[in-house]
Amino acid sequence: MKIDNVRNCSFSEWYPSFRDVTFKSKVIKLPEEFVEYLKTDGVILPDSAIQNTSGETIAAPSFQEFEEQLSECIKNLGGQVFPKLNWSAPRDAVWVSFDGTLKCTCPSDIYLLLKSSEFISHDIFQPFDKCEDFDETKTYSVEFELILKAWYNVHAAYEFRCFVKNNALIAITQRHHTAYFEYIHKDKNNIISDIRSFHYHVIENKFPDSDYVFDVYRRDKGKLYLIDFNPFGSVTDGLLFTWQELSEINHTDNSKDPIFRHVESELAIVPDPYAQYAVPKDFVDLSSGEDAAKLIDLLQLVCTIKLSHRVQKHRLMKKTARTKYDGNNNHVTIH
Repeated sequence: MKIDNVRNCSFSEWYPSFRDVTFKSKVIKLPEEFVEYLKTDGVILPDSAIQNTSGETIAAPSFQEFEEQLSECIKNLGGQVFPKLNWSAPRDAVWVSFDGTLKCTCPSDIYLLLKSSEFISHDIFQPFDKCEDFDETKTYSVEFELILKAWYNVHAAYEFRCFVKNNALIAITQRHHTAYFEYIHKDKNNIISDIRSFHYHVIENKFPDSDYVFDVYRRDKGKLYLIDFNPFGSVTDGLLFTWQELSEINHTDNSKDPIFRHVESELAIVPDPYAQYAVPKDFVDLSSGEDAAKLIDLLQLVCTIKLSHRVQKHRLMKKTARTKYDGNNNHVTIH
C-alpha cells in the first residue's frame, strides 16, 4: 500500500466517477482554523465555554460562516446526515450521540462526533503512516474535507466489504461482523452473484488502482449501492479475514468465485470492537495490566477508602455506645 493508493480512496477523488451508484453527498472543504480546532485536545463545542481547573473561563472558537454552510447542506440533504472526513467516519464515537447512531441534524452533532473520534484524529495526523513509501521526515499536504451523506436507515445485514487484488474480486465479508443474520446464509449465492456483477459492470477498470477494498449496500436482489473505497492494506479492517489470509489469496482473474465469509451462528457472535472506545483509557490500561503505576494508584486509593470507612464506622460505634434513651424514647448522650 502506497500513499497514492490512500489518496485515491479519499472521498472526493472517487465520488465524481461513481456519483450515480452511491448515496447523495456534499463535500465541504474544511477551513484551516477548523482543522486546527480538531487537532486540539478536549471536547469544547463552538459557541460554548467551560472553566478550566484554575476556574478561568475558556471560550470556544466560533465558525459562523462554516456553520451556516453546514446548516444549509444538512437542510438540502433532507435534514439528517451522516458525517465523515476524507477517509474515515467517526464510528468509534457513536457512544456520545443521543440515539447511538451517526445521524446528525445540526452542526453541533457533527462537531461532537468529530472531536470525540480517534478515527478522525488518525485521518488528520497520520493518514499515510502505514504506507510503504511513507517518510516521517517529510511533510505531506492534505486538503481536508467534510463529507455529509444523506441519512438512510440502512440495515446492517445488507452491508458487505469486498476485497480486490490485481483487479480480481478475491473475498467478501459481511461488514458488521459482530452480529448474526440468518438471511445471509440463506441468500449467500445470490449475494455473491450480485456483488460480482456490480464489481464487473460498475467498478472494474474505473477505479484507478488494481488493489483496493470497497463496501456495498445490497438493498435488494440486483440493487446495490456503493458505500466507500478503502486502501488494500492493514489500515483497513479485514473483518472476518486476516490480512495474512488476504495476502495469500491469488486469483489471476474474475473467473473464480470470491471467498465469502459471514457469521454462521449466534454462537459465533463476538463483542462489538467499537465498545472499547466508550470506556476511559485508564480503565482499559488497568484491565490489561499495561500501566502498573495506575494499578498501584488504584490499590492505594482503595486502601485509603477502606481505612476511611473503618474509621467512620469505629466513630459511629463509639457514639452509639455512649447514647441511651430516656423514658420518653428520646435519646440523650452521656458526657
